[in-house]
Amino acid sequence: MYADARCSLDWTTPLELLVATVLSAQCTDARVNQVTPALFARCRSAADDAAATPDEMEQAIRSVNFFRNKARSLIGIGRALEERDGGQVPGEMDALLALPGVGRKTANLVRGVVFGATEGVVVDTHVTRISRRLQLTRHEDPDRIERDLLPLIAPEGRIVFTDRVIAHGRSVCDARKPLCAACGLSDLCPSYARAAA
Repeated sequence: MYADARCSLDWTTPLELLVATVLSAQCTDARVNQVTPALFARCRSAADDAAATPDEMEQAIRSVNFFRNKARSLIGIGRALEERDGGQVPGEMDALLALPGVGRKTANLVRGVVFGATEGVVVDTHVTRISRRLQLTRHEDPDRIERDLLPLIAPEGRIVFTDRVIAHGRSVCDARKPLCAACGLSDLCPSYARAAA
């Protein structure tokens, strides 16, 4: 159904994807994509992020949710990458998780999209909602949801899985008002079967 689905964040380098993904927490990708062109023009490297003052970074990302915390994280990421990784985004899970503001969702996304790593599944709000509606998991915690999904998704499909679920969530399976009658998964969806009964 979503053969052309891809990461909807705009980026050209691993650092840009990392930064955009940190900014996307509790914020729409569309808003992040409005903010990042000017930010990426000013901050072209980890050294640039590290050298930014909190006020400069806050001004650059002011329109995203939680911009003050995210500004601190971006500066901290720049410093950590400069100190530990030669300014480059690492491909190892532990190294990514050690960066300020980076959790499993961000690490899995960067590892999958940039490095082709298939050991994890990106679990965002769409994946959480739709996986629960399809009864692929009963959990609400992203780490537990990821553990439930891993055996269900072949490694070669894990990178695109989240992109396809996000596309489905945005176009059909809305959080408040899902369009179940128009859903291509309705015959497989226990939530639809309960609602129709």
